[in-house]
Amino acid sequence: ANRGEIACRVMKTCRKMGIKTVAVHSDVDANAVHVKMADEAVCVGPAPTNRSYLNMDAIMDAIRITGAQAVHPGYGFLSENKEFAKRLAAEDVVFVGPDTHAIHAMGDKIESKLLAKAAKVNVIPGFDGVVENVEDAVKIAGQIGYPVMIKASAGGGGKGVHSSIHVKTHFYFEAASSFGDDRLLIEKFVDNPRHIEIQVLADKHGNALWLNERECSIQRRNQKVVEEAPSTFLDPDTRRAMGEQAVQLAKAVKYSSAGTVEFLVDSKKNFYFLEMNTRLQVEHPITECITGLDLVQQMIRIAKGFPLVHRQEDIPINGWAIESRVYAEDPYKSFGLPSIGRLSQYQEPISLPNVRVDSGIQEGSDISIYYDPMISKLVTYGATRAEALQKMEDALDHYVIRGVTHNIPLLREIITNPRFISGDITTNFLPEEYPEGFTGHRLTPEGRRELLATAAALYISAQLRSQRFMGNLRVSTTSQEQSQWELQVELEKKSHLVSLSRSGSSFTVEVDGGSVEVSGEWNLASALLPLSINGNPRVLQCLSRDATGQITLQYLGTQFKLRVLSRLAAKLTGHMPEKVPEDTSSILRSPMPGSVVAVSVKPGDMVAEGQEICVIEAMKMQNSLIAARAAKVKSVHCKAGETVGEGDLLVELE
Repeated sequence: ANRGEIACRVMKTCRKMGIKTVAVHSDVDANAVHVKMADEAVCVGPAPTNRSYLNMDAIMDAIRITGAQAVHPGYGFLSENKEFAKRLAAEDVVFVGPDTHAIHAMGDKIESKLLAKAAKVNVIPGFDGVVENVEDAVKIAGQIGYPVMIKASAGGGGKGVHSSIHVKTHFYFEAASSFGDDRLLIEKFVDNPRHIEIQVLADKHGNALWLNERECSIQRRNQKVVEEAPSTFLDPDTRRAMGEQAVQLAKAVKYSSAGTVEFLVDSKKNFYFLEMNTRLQVEHPITECITGLDLVQQMIRIAKGFPLVHRQEDIPINGWAIESRVYAEDPYKSFGLPSIGRLSQYQEPISLPNVRVDSGIQEGSDISIYYDPMISKLVTYGATRAEALQKMEDALDHYVIRGVTHNIPLLREIITNPRFISGDITTNFLPEEYPEGFTGHRLTPEGRRELLATAAALYISAQLRSQRFMGNLRVSTTSQEQSQWELQVELEKKSHLVSLSRSGSSFTVEVDGGSVEVSGEWNLASALLPLSINGNPRVLQCLSRDATGQITLQYLGTQFKLRVLSRLAAKLTGHMPEKVPEDTSSILRSPMPGSVVAVSVKPGDMVAEGQEICVIEAMKMQNSLIAARAAKVKSVHCKAGETVGEGDLLVELE
């Protein structure tokens, strides 16, 4: 009862076990990979999730039509919906997950905390119950001691506040966005928190195991970006204590199936229960890599009523695994705003050893505004963490994704960041490392020379190729091929003089007072450009090049736009008129594709700098767009409910 990569992941295990599968899909997903992979497929409604993947009636009908005996809910959608589990039980269909009482108990933040406390699991000191009013909230916060965290019981991330004034403003905010449930949770705010979770596996016979931890501290907007197993931070004693408490909790709620107990861990290795996810987690592959277990297979066995075959001492930590979540997102806009489009070219780096890619798309697939923009989960595995990181770097360089904006630049910067490599991470890693927002790879002087030399050599290779036809020079009367060139390369609004000399497929490039040796096959038709630069292997991607010398290269994960010109052409460009850039302070364009939730202004209104003008929603994320300066509204080009594309004009100011 899911789509995309997780549906494909479950089907792979079913195929291995000889179990036939049924895919459900919305009409826009009719050609999706999970639909082609299943033995049967049933359409359950139109694109919006509430009318298809969350449409219980349609899914129950699909079960009846196909005679399905069991349902795997994946993650998201109906995976933690006790109503769905109840309806399946009423029809004697097995839910591959825990029973309804465990879903109910763990789905409520306040109830789950009380249960955890009763099961002797460490919980964050705080108040759990109904907070009557704002005065009450201030009093409780004072008793716990600042900083405190205030959050709605029915979900949402909550926020750390440091004084009674902040408590007041935040009380109203959380109450307003409380999913129709008025109860609030106020608790101690943990310093430099790490988000570490324990994978548990329990059967219907009272056996339960913990399958080590996953470090999930690299997050943006409370969503994980990079995960690894094991964690660099835990010692064997802390690991065991966390594992045993996770199992205690699972046994307390008579849990059966795979589940995850999430903990916050402070700088002194004190750990506190956060919540329990009663489903398979997105990041389960890293646990599979280090333990050798197939978690989906275990879930299906448990659902059928088999006891666990492993004992706690059988669960190893073999090597190190890292997962990067590859999203169709623009990482330069608040660490990732959704991007949509069709994958015009798509090549997974699965030819590399110890690389696993869990995806539910292929070349030609559409990334739409209706669903999560995840492209894949890229997992690398090594005997040591350094080896796994090196493999991840190579895999990201070999990953070809064209047609949508993706977050590979951010992922590659994270895994090569010295602070990340040292293991010194918290959930605030991204805002701390990139306080001004993510800007891509910062070139060192040596890196700049490498990039300029590669662009120049690529330009000459393309010229030499265009002079030949079927291996011979097009014009037979021309003298011998040229072997030395003088060029000018523009990068980041600066011009650099470059001299090249060629011997065979190697170029020696003099640029910025240094010499760079670049050699390779120069296959201009390939998506990947494997080169040797000064003896070091590098994989670049040439994303575009045109007749005017414009070349876009992906180098160390980040895209760079360059322009290569002959010295004569460079001299003549000085006479070209310049295009005047648009005045962005008086117009407001949509930063991403989505639908307009609200428009707060009309023509003739005066707006102040920073005032909200409209709200755009895409893929479960709302973005408030604000005025860049104080001005009068000249015209409004959108209204609530409309769908807009990236770059569409929304509002003009005078």
